[in-house]
Amino acid sequence: MWFDYSMTYGRIPVRDVQPVVDTEGGYPAKAVLGESAPIRATVFREGHDAVAAQVVLTRPDGSTLAADMGQIEPWGLDIWQAWVRFDAVGDWTFRVEAYDDRWGTWRHNARIKLAAGQDVELICLEGAALFDEAAHAAPARSKQRKALHSAAKACVPTSTTLLDLVDDPALDGVVRAWCPRRLVTPTREYPIRVDRKLAQFAAWYEFFPRSPGAHVDAKTKRWVSGTFDDCRPLLERIAGLGFDVVYVPPIHPVGVGFRKGRNNTLTPVVDDPGSPWAIGSGDGGHDAVNPELGGLPGFKRFVKRAKSLGLEVALDFALQASPDHPWLRDHPEWFTTRLDGSIAYAENPPKKYQDIYPINFDNDPDGIRAECVRLLEYWIDQGVTVFRVDNPHTKPIDFWAWLLAVMHERHPDVLFFAEAFTRPAMMQSLAAVGFHMSYTYFTWRTTRWELGAYLDELAHETDWVMRPNFFVNTPDINPLQVRSGLPAAFAIRIILAATMSPAWGMYSGFELFEHEPLRADGEEYLNSEKYEYRPRDFAAQPNLDLLIGTLNRLRRAHPALQCLRTARVQDTSDEQTFAFSKVDEDDRVLVVINLDAQNSRSSEVYVDATALGLPSGADLLLHDELTGLEVTWPGGQGTVILYPAQPAHIFTVRANVEESEYDA
Repeated sequence: MWFDYSMTYGRIPVRDVQPVVDTEGGYPAKAVLGESAPIRATVFREGHDAVAAQVVLTRPDGSTLAADMGQIEPWGLDIWQAWVRFDAVGDWTFRVEAYDDRWGTWRHNARIKLAAGQDVELICLEGAALFDEAAHAAPARSKQRKALHSAAKACVPTSTTLLDLVDDPALDGVVRAWCPRRLVTPTREYPIRVDRKLAQFAAWYEFFPRSPGAHVDAKTKRWVSGTFDDCRPLLERIAGLGFDVVYVPPIHPVGVGFRKGRNNTLTPVVDDPGSPWAIGSGDGGHDAVNPELGGLPGFKRFVKRAKSLGLEVALDFALQASPDHPWLRDHPEWFTTRLDGSIAYAENPPKKYQDIYPINFDNDPDGIRAECVRLLEYWIDQGVTVFRVDNPHTKPIDFWAWLLAVMHERHPDVLFFAEAFTRPAMMQSLAAVGFHMSYTYFTWRTTRWELGAYLDELAHETDWVMRPNFFVNTPDINPLQVRSGLPAAFAIRIILAATMSPAWGMYSGFELFEHEPLRADGEEYLNSEKYEYRPRDFAAQPNLDLLIGTLNRLRRAHPALQCLRTARVQDTSDEQTFAFSKVDEDDRVLVVINLDAQNSRSSEVYVDATALGLPSGADLLLHDELTGLEVTWPGGQGTVILYPAQPAHIFTVRANVEESEYDA
């Protein structure tokens, strides 16, 4: 069979376009409003003539934005890149256009031939023709047209300024702007979805609303649940610490059948509240609020108060049911019946969740999908703008692709956060089909090498697909690195999370150094709040409130800390000292942190200034945002001494006076 191979390349080949989420570009890459991001391609051509390229973006309103691309290192691999900034929320497209760079070809030949005295007259004729062609394209009576006509007249063999024309940067910009392009070769259009900024940059705080007001009744001597109204002081505290999102586990009625007791036992006492993830009882299912929390009126007051404080409410969306859920009565076909006639409960051997029945998405998929849309829209109507989705990796990918597409079409500002601690392929696929952000492996990355490799992966390999949220802990994860109870260990993890990732989060109690494990070889907390009330004294000392508030303030003040793609790991001489930098235009941040919570560490830090947009080897002026310390590092090299009471520097960086003048 004959095949037209000429159709696989355009006149000027353009390959390896990024971002493309899959081989067909079927799902959009991710960006957020105001974000600067790189678009890249391999561009080359036959022979020795120069080639150039640009990115053409189409905004949601149909208008276009063009950005010239330039070659990047490593030289010789024909990799071209342009950084673009997205100024509107919505669905964008982009293409790469390669073209014959006649100006670049002429400049290259002119430099060589004029210096050698070869073909001088021909070079002058070609230059004059090029300038004249650009002048005719420039606006009439404009300064650009006049400059181009002047350049054309200067293209004579006797001119002493001919080489000056070749090397004039101002003239270079004018010629590139107005010289008509030939052999323009566009790629296909690729999609990019630009979300509101909260999809990438946010500080999250998780707490159980039943705990803040929980108390033992004086008469019955039994525990009584707190309500949403009891949470008002905690909401004010959370907002005061600079958090953006308050996340509450399921707020629905809790099942009675197989209810779990304290520490996940199967023997609850009468006032044990059970796991809120065991959703559904005689009081209702996923569209009901637990009466013990104050019912729907209490929840609506909670949402209203949160919004008045600048907080968005994230609601847990857990597609599962307790044995008492109305679905078991009305839709038994939505569950899996085993050969012995029993309904299959959730398992993650050896863990068993007898109080939870998972949904079988292959039984009545149309009915299940319709119910999910109904539930989401019900809670959106109650003021919920963010959903934290429980265990999405245990549901079919095609279900999420469909549901998230429907939600994007109907409610593009509503965000979905994937609780998926699972294999990379699944996590990235969930992100590709529409989840706005995801939990990560951060809680298990502890060494300098692990942290550096993971930051590189998230910032430069999966950045167009998966947005990370670095939670320092969860109700299910009591991190091994803080089991010592040392305050420095908690501070180190919070600083890492809040500076490495644009989105970070914590579950209530971390700031109070809660660390006791249920078992030495497990990740569960002792006396886990999943199964009992845990009212806390947040005014207790010591705590990490001052550090948390400072970090969230710095994150809002520094655009560099709000991005991920510019993150670069920097070299240190000490294996327990981790350093990385971030940059957004003129905002440059360098974080240096001691990973040893028990000992002081001294280290040399070697900063690659080019990663910060500064000249290589520049002397750096550093200001520590945590202590006020100001130092100068000649050639980008300096020494730090960090100790448990002061485990990190968060430096803002600028070059010395000479380099600053060079940049200007």
